[in-house]
Amino acid sequence: MAAVAASVVPALADRPVKNTICLFDVDGTLTPARRTVSPEMLQLLSALRHKVAIGFVGGSDLAKQQEQLGTAQIPVTTLFDFCFAENGLTAYRMGQPLASHSFIKWIGEDNYKKLVRYILHYVADLDLPVKRGTFVEFRNGMINVSPIGRNASVQERNDYEKFDLEHKIRATFVEQIKKEFPDLGLTYSIGGQISFDVFPQGWDKTYCLQHVQNEKNMPGGVDYTTIHFFGDKTYKGGNDWEIYEDPRTVGHSVKNPEETMAELKKLFDL
Repeated sequence: MAAVAASVVPALADRPVKNTICLFDVDGTLTPARRTVSPEMLQLLSALRHKVAIGFVGGSDLAKQQEQLGTAQIPVTTLFDFCFAENGLTAYRMGQPLASHSFIKWIGEDNYKKLVRYILHYVADLDLPVKRGTFVEFRNGMINVSPIGRNASVQERNDYEKFDLEHKIRATFVEQIKKEFPDLGLTYSIGGQISFDVFPQGWDKTYCLQHVQNEKNMPGGVDYTTIHFFGDKTYKGGNDWEIYEDPRTVGHSVKNPEETMAELKKLFDL
């Protein structure tokens, strides 16, 4: 269904609801955290795409978003008009890559080594119920830090999330790094169940908006005057906060994919 719809979708300039784009966070908004998207959600997004432009903006790399949103046969870049992986540092428009940037180029190798050394020492000294693997994940636009480790199972993630809320492990960790590295110009964003992101100031999800605003300069491009954003971590310190609060967007706070679907049906008469 979604694949067929993707192949016959109207050109960006021909969508019936003019100058409008819907951007979505991935985890907790389009999919359950780190799980795959439901067929119902894909079907609804396909219907929505026949009315407005659609895009996702997530902190993970494109490979992870492909796992969650695409299938073996369907590349995620064909299901959305705009794909903003790593907050838009890796970006695709209508299946074609846009200009990208990298964290390591920005921070420099020496600063990067100091930062990672500090983080790994801190994790080593944390007393948690369990620890798994991959405590620092290096990405193009950021590093993702997980005190329990990204290899934790679904059950371990759920248990850790409760533990973290109670003991403020991630929040305290972030404050300690800020104290240790006050002059690096970094931002820290707690998202998902088990980790937080570290990236340059301004490289939060608002980074993708420059691509959206630049769209009017593309051949056959559209001037998007209405940008809807849907996210679940829209509170201060959550990784959807900056784009949700940005004056350029109309923010929608949702608790799960079911709420996203209900909101879309209501807003766009789907």
